[in-house]
Amino acid sequence: MDKLIIEGGVPLTGVVEVSGSKNAALPILFASILLTEPVVFHNVPDLRDIRTTIALLLLLGCDCGYENRKARVVAPGVLHPEAPYDLVRTMRASVLCLGPLLARIGQARVALPGGCSIGARPVDQHLKGFEQMGAHFDLEEGYIIGRCRKLRGAHISFDLPTVGGTENLLMAAVLAEGETILENAAREPEVVDLANFLLSCGARIEGHGTSCIHITGVSSLHGTEYTVMPDRIEAATFLVAAGITGGELLARSCPFAELETVILKLRDMGMEITATADGVLAKCARPLRGVDITTQPYPGFPTDVQAQIMAIMCLAEGASIVQESIFENRFMHVLELMRMGAQIKITGRTALVRGVKRLAGAPVMASDLRASASLVLAGLAARGTTEVRRIYHLDRGYERIENKLNAVGARIRREKE
Repeated sequence: MDKLIIEGGVPLTGVVEVSGSKNAALPILFASILLTEPVVFHNVPDLRDIRTTIALLLLLGCDCGYENRKARVVAPGVLHPEAPYDLVRTMRASVLCLGPLLARIGQARVALPGGCSIGARPVDQHLKGFEQMGAHFDLEEGYIIGRCRKLRGAHISFDLPTVGGTENLLMAAVLAEGETILENAAREPEVVDLANFLLSCGARIEGHGTSCIHITGVSSLHGTEYTVMPDRIEAATFLVAAGITGGELLARSCPFAELETVILKLRDMGMEITATADGVLAKCARPLRGVDITTQPYPGFPTDVQAQIMAIMCLAEGASIVQESIFENRFMHVLELMRMGAQIKITGRTALVRGVKRLAGAPVMASDLRASASLVLAGLAARGTTEVRRIYHLDRGYERIENKLNAVGARIRREKE
């Protein structure tokens, strides 16, 4: 198991490249199950979750190749319907093979998902939607077992916006008989990217990016080449890195429009963030000040940036309030930040952050993917040495983040624990 050793207190300056989006690439890779023709994907980030997905596709019977951020997948006429626990337990997104398998071969045996410990994140919304489309499910020994003769279109209204549920049902609906309507659907850019990929394969989809998506099923999809969108969460992390260190970074391939709510909050804190022809320029030329945020489904403030912006709030003048409305257990980074000198008080799903003049390096433990990023950011700004342990979480969502940050002035080294 690896850890990061960070010598903080250095302003970051230079150019950093934003990788392809993990949260877009995972469902798009699973969508290749729907096709019998080859598909080629570009800008696929080299991450643990991507490798897990490729391994799962191979187990399902697909022919896969992945090298230099380029993936090639061919799903043959005969597929195996089982996604085993040993793979699914490490990555919640594995449940996204359920919809494509049901649509393609009419059966699936998928282990109940694992992943980060940030909340329940049940899959009941997925299953209710599939049942409306004609599927039947049993739960046996920790596995979801689904069967259907042929999925048929349905009018499905989600109880609350769910990104995974929207993606799973969207993929299934493109090969279902008739029309499917997804009401109260997730509007996240990654959902839009999945829809755009399916459209490039011949799917018939309207309304993606809104809360009501219309899908007309087709008999088959054709192969294509597709470039995955940039990772807006990684991009946001780099923008915060510029602010928390008092530096200046140019983030190339940064999805500016998709980060509007984050950028507005960082500007409110005192950062200067500008879209240029070469990328998004972020710098901090004056003292930071506190702000309040409430995490919400897109286009609201993303829960996946809550931990990172809390790190910079720790050094802002005055008080900040963070309300976490998405997940019930997403403040596990707070105690670790407090070990570094942060002043934070939690009441239920609300955190009150009072800015301090400086943070001090300390040994800290990463509990989930985005918490890991917040601890790295705090370490970059802290005086002294910060040791971030259990960074396998970090490697699930960031491509060797220490290499990118070292290239712009950070002092980080990776060691074995």
